[in-house]
Amino acid sequence: MNISLVLKVAGIGLIVSVAHLILSKNGRDEQASFVTVAGVVVAMLMLTKEIASLLQSIKSAFGI
Repeated sequence: MNISLVLKVAGIGLIVSVAHLILSKNGRDEQASFVTVAGVVVAMLMLTKEIASLLQSIKSAFGI
């Protein structure tokens, strides 16, 4: 796993949390929820390659 991937995911988390805080303070709770969901989706899309690699390692370890 590359450290840049960890930093990218942390950066997305930071940006999403600030956006959520600003939107919820302004009374736009629905948009704040959408921003949070979008941030989770973007982070998961970035991690799909690593998750696939992990699952492949697990398969080979158990001989499935």
